[in-house]
Amino acid sequence: MKLKLVTEEQELTEAYRVRKIVFVDEQKVPEEEEIDHLEAEATHFVLWDDHESIGAGRFRIVDGYGKVERICVLQEKRKGGAGKVIMDGIEEYAKSQGLKKLKLNAQTHAIPFYSKLGYEVVSEEFLDAGIPHKTMVKEI
Repeated sequence: MKLKLVTEEQELTEAYRVRKIVFVDEQKVPEEEEIDHLEAEATHFVLWDDHESIGAGRFRIVDGYGKVERICVLQEKRKGGAGKVIMDGIEEYAKSQGLKKLKLNAQTHAIPFYSKLGYEVVSEEFLDAGIPHKTMVKEI
């Protein structure tokens, strides 16, 4: 598996394809909420397994934090370390941008995954696209 910083339109198309499968098709998030007005300002990543895109994520700088967003892996590729590869790559990118703290809004079922990576819950539960989330942070 290899995480790639998106630099070409075709790579972005692949990131959107994976996000649509996971968030829109699987989790029933409305497509207009999934692909939003923040796409143009975000840095995008796509995870490749051989020649197949299997994961994606995006990153923005918000209020001095690195904001990790839209982390997803195709269902049949989960449990093989793909999510960790995405998160490790985004953290390295954040460090290269001089950032010291990361923030993300985790779906509550994913909190154990992010906790293993060193993230701590800092909010009460809230709904985003009808899905329960909590905000988590990590110093890097």
